[in-house]
Amino acid sequence: MATGVLLLVLGAWLGGDALVRGEGRTPWLSLAGLLLVVPLVVAFTLRPAVFAGADRLLVRNPFRTITLPWRSVEGARAGYSSEVLAGGRKYQLWAIPVSLRQRKRASRQQARAAAEDVSGRAPVGVRRGDTLADSGRAPSDQAIDDIRELAERHAGRPGAQGQPTARWAWEVLAPAAVGAVLLIVLASTG
Repeated sequence: MATGVLLLVLGAWLGGDALVRGEGRTPWLSLAGLLLVVPLVVAFTLRPAVFAGADRLLVRNPFRTITLPWRSVEGARAGYSSEVLAGGRKYQLWAIPVSLRQRKRASRQQARAAAEDVSGRAPVGVRRGDTLADSGRAPSDQAIDDIRELAERHAGRPGAQGQPTARWAWEVLAPAAVGAVLLIVLASTG
């Protein structure tokens, strides 16, 4: 998210300078470029999110928004990407990235904790001081476990019934398409 904000600030600075100080077609090219790039930066850095409510799971990916009632969720998994299976389809969760490095680190911590355990009973998590931390798992794996648990717990609710729905994020796609068309037109007339 920080990278997205920095890219937007950089784009506003460079694009604003080209709009104010540019001559000829430069301000128009800058405006078309900003119209193309800003929605894409927002889509890939700031927009992805996963919201879990009492009745449904809302997945906001760069170009689509998917609403999954808990009853329709068949499963969730984190392999090389985080995915939810619902209504016979697979939906990726862009907001929950899978890090193989974090998985490996969590496995090493669990192995180290098991080796240090003198009682012979390895803890589920990792000991930190006097408390048992739940960091024995990678954050993406823990998030997928949470989604599975919520789906099981809330599937019987009356409001959790229904079919998955997906809609395109026209608020991202339309300005980016207009910017692309303007750039093509301006570049071809030059």
